[in-house]
Amino acid sequence: MNYFEVEFIINPMSDDASDLLAALAGDAGFETFEEAENGLKGYVQQSLFDEDALRSCIADFPIEGTNIIYNVREAEDRDWNEQWEQEGFEPIIIPPIAIHDGRHLPECESEISIEIDAKLAFGTGTHETTRMICKELISTVPELEEGRVLDCGTGTGILSIAALKLGASEAVGYDIDEWSVDNARHNAVINRVDDRFTSLLGDASVIDTIEGDFDLVLANINRNILLADMPRFVSKMHSGSKLILSGFYTADSPLLIQKAADLGLTFVSQNQDQDWACLVFKY
Repeated sequence: MNYFEVEFIINPMSDDASDLLAALAGDAGFETFEEAENGLKGYVQQSLFDEDALRSCIADFPIEGTNIIYNVREAEDRDWNEQWEQEGFEPIIIPPIAIHDGRHLPECESEISIEIDAKLAFGTGTHETTRMICKELISTVPELEEGRVLDCGTGTGILSIAALKLGASEAVGYDIDEWSVDNARHNAVINRVDDRFTSLLGDASVIDTIEGDFDLVLANINRNILLADMPRFVSKMHSGSKLILSGFYTADSPLLIQKAADLGLTFVSQNQDQDWACLVFKY
């Protein structure tokens, strides 16, 4: 897929201004950010970029005296995980799960080993949002037993693989990125759960083509996409199904909690890691 790289110059620069800009830019379709010397670099799919919304959030920026200018250019079409693929990552331990790259192995043997070979896909377990959802999966082991899981925005397939190794009978994942769909299938094979995992290419509309309901729905996606797609998530849930959401800041939680309530979901819990949030709902 094609992305724009947007360089934001913030004057005066501060962590508060940077964090607030990242949160507000979600309304313009931005998915991810990285720190820059005088501000931020943001990345947004070209087809989802709403420049009017971006101008509006900058014009109404709530920190008085802050000046923000930005420059838009096409993001380089390259392997965004190139450095990771070369260097790998240290094992991530979320008892009883150990996530590793197959090269850097855990010092102690874990009950559940997950090997992730990431190729142009999000989800190695290093990000706060992935770790929080893994922790939620571990806490729902009894409910996962023989359960059916829908993994929205599957990325590397890590959440589906974790759910399957924790006892789920089947997982169906989808992603808008063809690289991710193929990578998720690959990771399912190396973790020997490919016979119970299906990886589909498409956005949330692909949910309409899947037969049957799910006991657990997972979505680690940005706030705006979650708000738009939650009705489709709910359409595949039954009484007692759980929905676990992450991929957004704690400041966004009230919007998602209200949306869930409007859809007939009951709020169960909220967890936080740094500025990132994870919400759990029940139908």
